[in-house]
Amino acid sequence: MSEKYPPEEGGKRGADDIEQVTSGKGNNQLLYFTSSSLLEGNRELIYIGDGDGEVNLYYLHMQTGETRQLTHQKEGILRSYVYFDGQPFKGFGKASVSLNEKTGNIYYIQGRQVMQVNAHTGESRRLCLLPEGEVTGFTHVDREDRYLCIPTIDQCAFDVEGNLHTAIDACVQEKGLCSWLRVYRTDTGEQVLCEPVNRGWVTHVQFSPKDAGKILYNHEWALHSGIRRMWLWDGKKHIRLRPEGEGRSREDWVCHEMWEQDGEHLIYHGGRPDGRSFIGRAAADGSSPAEIPLPDGYRAYGHFTVNEGGSLLVTDGYYEAPDGSDSGSNGRWIAIVRPDWEKGEVQWFPLCRHGSSWDCQCSHPHPIFDHSGSCVYFTSDVSGSRQIYRTAARV
Repeated sequence: MSEKYPPEEGGKRGADDIEQVTSGKGNNQLLYFTSSSLLEGNRELIYIGDGDGEVNLYYLHMQTGETRQLTHQKEGILRSYVYFDGQPFKGFGKASVSLNEKTGNIYYIQGRQVMQVNAHTGESRRLCLLPEGEVTGFTHVDREDRYLCIPTIDQCAFDVEGNLHTAIDACVQEKGLCSWLRVYRTDTGEQVLCEPVNRGWVTHVQFSPKDAGKILYNHEWALHSGIRRMWLWDGKKHIRLRPEGEGRSREDWVCHEMWEQDGEHLIYHGGRPDGRSFIGRAAADGSSPAEIPLPDGYRAYGHFTVNEGGSLLVTDGYYEAPDGSDSGSNGRWIAIVRPDWEKGEVQWFPLCRHGSSWDCQCSHPHPIFDHSGSCVYFTSDVSGSRQIYRTAARV
C-alpha cells in the first residue's frame, strides 16, 4: 500500500501527486533501470531491500499490500561493478538483478552462482556457476525469457588504486584484458555464447527487444568514451555505434545507452568538452545519429529512460528550475522530456523534486516508466532511508 510523499519535498505538481510505494524498516530501491521493476499489469513490484538486516529481493502487490521476501541470503554484498566494496566471489550481487516482466522470473548472482527465483511462486533454483576468478556487472534477460547475458572480466582488472573507474580501464588497456559476453539458456543453464570483447571493460549489457541475437554493450569509463562507449554485438561482429565525425568527437563523454522498444533505435546522453550536455538517438547499427543539445546550464548529472512507445524520456537530472535554485553536480528533479529528433528540439516537463542525496549508487533515483507510460517510479532517500516513490507521468 502506498503512503504520501513527504510534503516538504513536493515538486511542481504538488505533494499530493507523489506516493511512497515502499515502507518499513531499512532501505528499499528499484532494480537497475535497464530492467523493469514492474511485472506486466503494473500491480506488482520487485525491489531490493535490507529490512531483515541483509540485502535481499522482495515482492510487493501494490493493490493488496501483500509483501513477500523472495531471497534469504546472509552473506553480504558481492564485489562487482559498481559495488567495489563488496566481498570477492561471495554475497548478493546488487547489480546483477534482472526481471522478466512476463514470466515473473528474476535472475541474480549469489557468489559464483547464477540464481533464478519466481515472483509468483517463490520457487528458486541455481541456473549455473560462473567461472572462477571473474567479476561481473549488470545483467540482462531477453524479452522472451530464453537467455540471460552476464558480462565478466578477470578479477585482476579490479586490483588497482586511485580512481577505480579510470584505473580499471587503464589496467585493461595495459594488460590487454578481455571482457566476456556470456549468454546462458534460462531453461538449462547451458552457456551458448562466450564472446570476447578485446581491451574493453564491459559492465552494461542489453538484448535487443526484438532479437536476442543482438546485444548492446559498453566499454565502461573508457578513455575517449565519445567513440569507445557504445557497441553492438550483432551475432557475427562488433559494431562501434558512435564513430568520430560530423560533430562527434572522441573527447565527448557518452553514457547510459539503452534500447528503444522497437529494437531499431537506441538512446544515450553525454556532454561535450565545453561542458554542453546533449541527448542522442541512433539506429541500431549506429547510423542516422541525432544529438540534441540541452539548454545552457543543464549540466547536473542524471539518467534517461525511454517509454515503451519511444516518444518520451524520463530523467532524474539536468533540469534546472528557472529561479536557479538547483545548482549542483547531480540532478534534483524528476522530469519528462519530449524530444523532436528531426527538428533537434526538446520540451521539458518537470514532475517533482526527488530529494535524493545521490550519496551512493543505491540512492540514484533511476526513474522508469510503468508499462502503460502513465506513472514514473523512482528511488529516493529523502525520508532518511531509501524508498520507492511514484508520480503521474503528465506532459
